[in-house]
Amino acid sequence: MRFTPQFLDELRARLPVSEVVGKRVKLKRAGKEWKGLSPFHQEKTPSFTVNDQKGFYHDFSSNKHGDIISFVMETEGVGFPEAVERLASMAGMSLPAVTPDAARQEQRRKTLHDVMDLAAKFFADTLASRNGAKARGYLGDRAISPATQLQFRLGYAPAERFALKEHLGGLGIPVPDMVEAGLLIGGDDIPVPYDRFRDRVMFPITDARNRVIAFGGRALEKDVPAKYLNSPETPLFHKGDNLYNLATARQAAHEGAPLIAVEGYVDVIAMVSVGFNASVAPLGTALTENQLTLLWKMADEPILCFDGDGAGQRAAFRAADLAMPHLKPGKSLRVALLPEGQDPDDLARSGGRGAIEEVIAQAKPLAEIVWSREIEGGSFATPERRAALEARINELTNGIRDEVVRRYYRQDFSERLRNAFAPQSGYRDGPRGGGFRGQNQGGFGRESGPRFQQRPPFAPGGTGRNDGRGGLSTGPRTINRSPYQVASPQMAGSSIMRGQRSSLSRREALILLSLINHPWLLHDHLEEVAALELAHPEAHKLRAGIIGAFSNYSHTDDPAAESARLRASLDRAGYSEQIQKVERSLTTKNVWGAQPGAAEEDVLATWHQLVALHRQWHSLLRELKDAELALGQDSSERNLSWLRDVKARLAEVDGLEALIEGFGESSGRFQRRS
Repeated sequence: MRFTPQFLDELRARLPVSEVVGKRVKLKRAGKEWKGLSPFHQEKTPSFTVNDQKGFYHDFSSNKHGDIISFVMETEGVGFPEAVERLASMAGMSLPAVTPDAARQEQRRKTLHDVMDLAAKFFADTLASRNGAKARGYLGDRAISPATQLQFRLGYAPAERFALKEHLGGLGIPVPDMVEAGLLIGGDDIPVPYDRFRDRVMFPITDARNRVIAFGGRALEKDVPAKYLNSPETPLFHKGDNLYNLATARQAAHEGAPLIAVEGYVDVIAMVSVGFNASVAPLGTALTENQLTLLWKMADEPILCFDGDGAGQRAAFRAADLAMPHLKPGKSLRVALLPEGQDPDDLARSGGRGAIEEVIAQAKPLAEIVWSREIEGGSFATPERRAALEARINELTNGIRDEVVRRYYRQDFSERLRNAFAPQSGYRDGPRGGGFRGQNQGGFGRESGPRFQQRPPFAPGGTGRNDGRGGLSTGPRTINRSPYQVASPQMAGSSIMRGQRSSLSRREALILLSLINHPWLLHDHLEEVAALELAHPEAHKLRAGIIGAFSNYSHTDDPAAESARLRASLDRAGYSEQIQKVERSLTTKNVWGAQPGAAEEDVLATWHQLVALHRQWHSLLRELKDAELALGQDSSERNLSWLRDVKARLAEVDGLEALIEGFGESSGRFQRRS
């Protein structure tokens, strides 16, 4: 381990969070903390806090939280080692010593980086010279402007056999270094090493720190063996571990640009030229597992943009097969196919940004790509063929290593199978001639005819029993339900499932009212407040307003005055309507601890009970959904018992909530006895 816990602790101790954050965010002192506008989201009211004593920052607008290292990683789009190195430089700390062998390797890499940089400069200078006229003509034909050539450090390798070798030799670079960097072709059977790249337009390949590590060369003559030639594997370059335009794309993706992977260098340049700065390409190979990992470090759902021909579709299918085993919650791919016979370079030149945007907007989810591949051109007229399709689908989903993603893919494909083989309207005996309702008509997964909700009794996954009114039935099955359909009224009526249509729940209203009437709770419970799951959008909005208003005024020891000041700030900020909704949601004032004038002990007791019940309720709702989905797939006694148990625990939470009304003895109320 290069960075020991002791080294990292000392680094954090030397650099206050406010000093590191202050280089990017204008901070204002607020008691023991600092406040500022979020560096992650556009906002007008500060919701970003820094606490030097605790050594963390917290952004309430995005719920991001961390220390100085995570802040540099988040704001500068770099990895952990690079973030530590930058902070160590800021703190004036020497990096931990490494083994002599590792130190020698690091020094060797630095030497080779210098060699590659000198080579890139030579190629760029040659392109700009009289000898580069032919290469400039090629780039002009591809609509790559002089400014873009400079931006990507494009160059030209002369046709002479020893041009680069002689140039670098004149600068004192030893021939073995040139060979090791992949610039010369040498070996035991080659007595005089010579230039690897000759008469080619040169595309420098850089690493995540924008250092040149390799080159791609595009031949200008038609009769050469390789149209594109890449650097070989070197101590600096492993083609399966990097992406073209990685450094620029990483920063652009970090700033919110869509991450798009195309097939070649010129495609990347064309995409960037029309505004898609987070564009990358593999380096002369099909997408590799390590490159996929790089993409997922930059974005949760990168878009793969392939040429609109058979080769492009095959590339999409290969990428799908590569990605499936490695899918994680929230980590997937989308695939966009260009019009037939066009690549991104063609489309960008003919249609500009708008044409590319239209293609990207039609990108398909990974599940749809896989489904399209399995059904394309197939005939499923017999039960055996349909069974074979289901077996292939099961084999694919079984390869997904993450249990949660695997379960949801099974549900998704089960639903597709049910819809695909649903009986046609007017036919009672199942589909005629196969009756396949998902037959591919070209492109990815376009289907013919409308979808029908009914499905045959043999449909996969249709084992759940439902009484048709949301309750579970122990009698014969009468209506099959989708795994996505909620069975119980309790789940269907929850604020989580109703989303924006829901009214503000009593518990969320009490939490918000407690904060409004007792703002001093925020002094010690700020992180807790920020982390609470709130189902109603108005509750989210009001919480953000409360935190922002709380950070913008000076605090007193008078709770009533502080509450009045908070209400006034919220009114000025336009939150009056939300406050009224909160107060209308509470038809009684039985919860004394949330009301003005309650003693601190009662307020705290009420607060802890509210938060504990709120967290428990949300946890049980998630478990309830899992239990209902499990029962929908397998109506076993075990799954039925699980569902009943979760419902019983939800009822217990409802019963415990009534205890909140009993708090208030310290405020002069008699505690309610049962």
